[in-house]
Amino acid sequence: MGKKLKATNEMIDPQLRTLGRLLRAFDPLSSEKKLRRLNKMTKRYFVGKKIKGMSCESIDILQRNQGSKLRICVMKPEQSQKNVPGVLWLHGGGYAIGAAEMAGLTIPAKLMQQSGCVIVSPDYRLSVESPYPAALEDAYAALVWMKEHASELGIDDTHLIVGGESAGGGLAAALCLYARDKKEVSISFQMPLYPMLDDRMETQSAVDNDAPVWHSKANRAAWKLYLGPLYETDKVPPYASPARATDYTELPPAVSFVGSIEPFRDETIAYFENLRNAGIPADLKIYDGCYHSFDILKPNSDASRAAISFVLDRYKYAIENYSAKQP
Repeated sequence: MGKKLKATNEMIDPQLRTLGRLLRAFDPLSSEKKLRRLNKMTKRYFVGKKIKGMSCESIDILQRNQGSKLRICVMKPEQSQKNVPGVLWLHGGGYAIGAAEMAGLTIPAKLMQQSGCVIVSPDYRLSVESPYPAALEDAYAALVWMKEHASELGIDDTHLIVGGESAGGGLAAALCLYARDKKEVSISFQMPLYPMLDDRMETQSAVDNDAPVWHSKANRAAWKLYLGPLYETDKVPPYASPARATDYTELPPAVSFVGSIEPFRDETIAYFENLRNAGIPADLKIYDGCYHSFDILKPNSDASRAAISFVLDRYKYAIENYSAKQP
């Protein structure tokens, strides 16, 4: 077990301190009860939300082998192009909160401005109602759908990219493992930003972390909801908790960033080290004094601008240098 990461105000980036104090006082994610309450509020706010600068079409697709429907949002620039990358983006929220439309308000919108990509964002089932493997099944169904409809969506199917923030980043990493093993879809690049990867919470940054926004208490409640009866057992598969993977070969090249004081710091570092050790190009930056989701909560801070610019730069490089022919 690691030592407690006590995130004092002095450790926090000066441009993030005031907001950090407010978030600590409010602390909306610190228990299962609060996660369930916020889930309802988030759905009411985001579902059906119009997103400036892009078209957003909500589509119900049929789940293979299940007969159930999955709602996805297909986002395109107002002036759409052809043969552009397809980005499957998985929203964050600890697997317990969030909605598909959130993808249009974070980094994917900036990817679209840069490259004219098409974003496919699934409204995957959340843990407050459906624990693992529901989210993974929905993410994979959306990935297969994006591949099968690439031509009509204007997507170049050699550039299918998967990404997400927080739990969405963890789900993106899990999806890359799952797709590699299923061998039905090839992913050219992965963007798991400050991802939720390790249910064991044994790294130094995850033990008794009390940073603003997302801390050990929230993390524990979220993993308990997501894993259900698997929680705190040795039966948790890598598709649920990618840090448990032992084989990182044949995974897509990757980019990410993470704050130095947040719980996911060490597991993100370990994931990227494992990718590099397997010969996978993997670029990671750590931003000093930054807590979870700093780029979304304070996008105009110097650290956020630098992090977003870093991701956009590596995304541009990936489009130009990485491709993956479909099976």
